[in-house]
Amino acid sequence: MKIGFVTETFLPRIDGVTQTLCHVLRHAAARGDEAIVFAPKGAPPEYSGFKVIPVTGIPFPPYPDFKLISPFTNIGPRLRAFAPDLVHVLNPVMLGAGAIVRARNMGMPVVASYHTDLPGFAKRWNLGAFNAILSWYLKTIHNLADLNLCPSTITIEALKKEGYQRLQMWSRGVDTVRFNPEKRSSAWRNRLTIGHSESPLLLYVGRLGHEKRIDWIKPALEALPGARLAIVGDGPARSSLERMFAGTPTSFIGSLTGEDLAAAYASADVFVFAGANETLGNVILEAMASGLPVVAPRSGGLLDHVTDGETALLFDPDSPGSRCGNLVARHRSDACTSIR
Repeated sequence: MKIGFVTETFLPRIDGVTQTLCHVLRHAAARGDEAIVFAPKGAPPEYSGFKVIPVTGIPFPPYPDFKLISPFTNIGPRLRAFAPDLVHVLNPVMLGAGAIVRARNMGMPVVASYHTDLPGFAKRWNLGAFNAILSWYLKTIHNLADLNLCPSTITIEALKKEGYQRLQMWSRGVDTVRFNPEKRSSAWRNRLTIGHSESPLLLYVGRLGHEKRIDWIKPALEALPGARLAIVGDGPARSSLERMFAGTPTSFIGSLTGEDLAAAYASADVFVFAGANETLGNVILEAMASGLPVVAPRSGGLLDHVTDGETALLFDPDSPGSRCGNLVARHRSDACTSIR
């Protein structure tokens, strides 16, 4: 099969869309498929043996590593020359919207995959009318596709209510050979705790973006005397978070991949996550596969995978009175052991 992929985010930016596409490309290569990838300029020239076509955009001010690419960018000639059997557009917003229209005009089947709850972020940021406009715009784009893939039942139900059509679950798995409790490492625990390996260790893994609400984790840390926090990842909010957590027993580790990331997960005690608009939550799956109980909001796609009181402690995603710090405080002595 020949597949044309169009994405508005790719390496070196690390997020859920990038991780998903990289996994799909590796799988396509193993199957012997042919593929081409249209991605923002700055991406590697190829991935898994497939050519990556750079597309020029401009940095989005709040997130400079995300590029805004005009929907009028004409990728049509390159797409037509490749003659794919299928065009897969990941998280269409601007470049992806134009790609869907061009592919349909050329008679190519189109699959779109929904990854990011942009309207949810807009609503949470009190952007008012923009939320309604964005919701209508994204629904219109996705309804041009022959099939829309969604990462969780929660997302499918929400999109159905908004009028999205031709929805189908595209479930995700986790590599349990890589991510498992056996990867626990005394050396990594020592690094994550900055030499205090005997202390309870909270762990956050993910993009350091404002929408992830990592500041909500601070009360959880403060609610556990003697506990430490390790933050794994990078992003535009890192400098402000480093200032916010200054003076607390917090270590900023930076981005990790592969076996290092697996060891970091398995060497912690509790995984803490505060983002309330996740359509899936890859890091939740990786943490659970690594043997960690989870503290997270009661919202989003993660609800497909966690059970409150058994594998996770869930808090109200909108109530400051039940932030994760207060939740952990109610489980003080057992927070790191009761459900692990």
